[in-house]
Amino acid sequence: MHLCRHLISLSFFRLVLANSASCPVPAWPSESAVCAGPPTPYIVQHSAGKGLGMFATHNLDAGDIIMRETPPLKITPPDFIRNAGYPMKEVTKLVRKEFNKLSQRDQEEIMSLTYHGTPVEVATVDKLGIIFRTNAYNSGTEIGLFPKIARINHSCRPNASYYWSDKLNKRIVFVYRKINKGEEIFVSYIPLLMTQEERQKRLDRYGFKCSCDACAQEREAKVASDERRATIHQAFMDFESHLTLTPPKTQKGRQQARKNAKASLQLIEMLHQEGLTDYYAKAYRTAAFSHARVQDWEPAAIWANKGYELKYMEDPDSWHTQEMYNLTSNFIANWEDELRKRTQQQWHQ
Repeated sequence: MHLCRHLISLSFFRLVLANSASCPVPAWPSESAVCAGPPTPYIVQHSAGKGLGMFATHNLDAGDIIMRETPPLKITPPDFIRNAGYPMKEVTKLVRKEFNKLSQRDQEEIMSLTYHGTPVEVATVDKLGIIFRTNAYNSGTEIGLFPKIARINHSCRPNASYYWSDKLNKRIVFVYRKINKGEEIFVSYIPLLMTQEERQKRLDRYGFKCSCDACAQEREAKVASDERRATIHQAFMDFESHLTLTPPKTQKGRQQARKNAKASLQLIEMLHQEGLTDYYAKAYRTAAFSHARVQDWEPAAIWANKGYELKYMEDPDSWHTQEMYNLTSNFIANWEDELRKRTQQQWHQ
């Protein structure tokens, strides 16, 4: 690319970043904004083979907020027992105590949720405890139950995601890729970098077999998908020790760093093939670090900014968002310095 085009691209880059810092406007409306569309972006209705599900009432773009829900029921869990989990008897006791404080309407909503337990559990354990175990989410240091979010079904290629905000005391569900009107909204209940067989075993605790696009593929495509997910999982582990901004000092180290930069792009490509949106930001961060280590500042800045955009979309106030903003700013500064030096060299030729 010609140097002038680099400079134009960089100027635009700086303008976008400056605007996001000085006047950060999220992709969703503020609490005081006037909603121009339907009052809610979703409706709960029958989902074939899944009972109830949540569907978009109008087209939703990446970054749109689907809902913010405060848990009506939340507990501080007892000590976690390795290889056994939280003791069911103690959890149920804590849940029942909080449940009794709720209004009848909240109680009825919670008791209407789908749940899964063994025949022995269903016959002998308080139903409320099983409902809580099936539907609750970690919420900071506590565990919360979100009756509305519980209506969202699982997919191994979800189109939405969520995060817990301690500041708001809410779990926030947002769109990760475009969802068309009438399309079902999906999140993931489990980590997704496993084979289809492993994912199905993890989902047994919820009492269903996943039939999403990824799990319903023909055998050949399913095998290829399993291999990609295993490769992605291993790649993230292998990259972990290389996510530093310290340049390699040896020739061998520099060669490996260049290979890592190339491999980071292959990692992103595999994630895009699998549609694993939950892992995009992590991969963009990996690519940013990998290119920064070989002082290839243009792609380092571009990938850092892509990661920043996704983290800002998830939670503008998180330290992850701030980290990606700082990385983007630093890489742009290095890119700018590099272009300045190249311009000076051209003038002296």
